[in-house]
Amino acid sequence: MPGAPAVVPAPRARLTVGQRLGAGLALAAMAVGGGAVGAFTATSFGQSTTVAASSPIAGTAVSGTATVADIAQAVQPAVVSIEVRTSNSAGGGSGVVLSADGLILTNNHVVDGVGQGGQVIVRFSDGKTANAKIVGTDPATDLAVIKADGVSGLTKAAIGDSDRLKVGDSVLAIGSPLGLSGSVTAGIVSALNRTLTVGGDQGRQQLPPGWGGGESRGSAPTTIGGAIQTDAAINPGNSGGALVNAKGEVVGINTAIFTNGGEGNIGVGFAIPINTASQVAQQLITTGKVSHAFLGVSVTDALGDAGGALIGQITEGSPAAQAGLKQGDLITKINNTAVEEAATVVGAVRGFKPGQQVTITYVRDGRSQTVTVTLVEKTGE
Repeated sequence: MPGAPAVVPAPRARLTVGQRLGAGLALAAMAVGGGAVGAFTATSFGQSTTVAASSPIAGTAVSGTATVADIAQAVQPAVVSIEVRTSNSAGGGSGVVLSADGLILTNNHVVDGVGQGGQVIVRFSDGKTANAKIVGTDPATDLAVIKADGVSGLTKAAIGDSDRLKVGDSVLAIGSPLGLSGSVTAGIVSALNRTLTVGGDQGRQQLPPGWGGGESRGSAPTTIGGAIQTDAAINPGNSGGALVNAKGEVVGINTAIFTNGGEGNIGVGFAIPINTASQVAQQLITTGKVSHAFLGVSVTDALGDAGGALIGQITEGSPAAQAGLKQGDLITKINNTAVEEAATVVGAVRGFKPGQQVTITYVRDGRSQTVTVTLVEKTGE
């Protein structure tokens, strides 16, 4: 298929069917109490389903009710295809337009490895293309911002509030699976507050035959907390695309899929919440880098079925050390989030800001205790 854009598959989420999925469900249950998204009352999308739209969709005024087709048509101009070419590979994904002059949000693993001499090409919904430069990347959250050259008047995405999502809300996934730009799939929010590990060797997949580029680039593993789980079909090439609510607002950045040894969608996809992505994007645009919170502990999964994260080492002088946490303490909760495994701690801390105070519940010598920790900025990244 000459000329067709190659794709970088969304990395598989490193989850097991047992403990980790159970942990995610528990966290989602605690998050269900949030408010509804706008005036949306339907429970599922259908081509003729109508949903209430109380605000413009991606800059296009919609009054009364809007069908799935209306929402898709309005949002598609704000979602782009991204092609990446390096000296030894080719790949790509999707992106979400943040500004009329070409700022675009995507996943880090879509543009990872571009480096010196690489090329990033953006294809818009009208078929036009533009070269792009990387504004900044943040491997820790698997997010990146690029800037398309010489463009203006782009339709920018309407940004929603991912904190208001509820399990069961209908969503659309818009992107370029397998290079097929403008593709739309429908589903629901299956769960909230998932913790998953993506990237690394488990994210390295062969590109589909005929799409060129050999093996896709791999990126270092990263742990993502607070992820949105959806059954809207997410496939290789959807990475960096939009997860959209019933008002046409972007509520997530499609990032990963869970597979059982295959390469495609099995109804378990994950998106980074837009509230997190927006904060990261703003820092990348302003400074080119992102500041991350630092607790100062290394943790491992607790043995047995009790759950929790066991503290292995504590950095001298760190917030954890100053708060009195010790090696061997078992962390069971961070603020109101139950800790089922070590990854929960990593994902939770990455969701906080430097200077933020968090409450940590832990078990020491059989007694449950709590302590308030003030996080600091992580250095040396």
